[in-house]
Amino acid sequence: MLDKDSLLLGLLLGLAVPFVGYALILTLFEQLAATEWLSSDTRTITFRARTIAVLAICLNVIPFRYYQKQWYQTTMRGVMIATLLYVGLWLFKFSGDIF
Repeated sequence: MLDKDSLLLGLLLGLAVPFVGYALILTLFEQLAATEWLSSDTRTITFRARTIAVLAICLNVIPFRYYQKQWYQTTMRGVMIATLLYVGLWLFKFSGDIF
């Protein structure tokens, strides 16, 4: 199913990968904080929700590069459309904190 050139497949992958990536990154940091390996007293980097969201959006590079190597232009277009949707939502949600 993943080896076809389809806009719908690109949209689905482009929407699913950051969503799952956000959940995994958030779970990873919660588990590290629970084990006190990454406690708030000793860590120097603060990971806010907007930073985790950017990392999750950047995970769309993985399916984009895979389909670029396969020369599936329509699927790449779907992944890019979904990425731009997420970037727009990110800017809308966090524009007050940034600007």
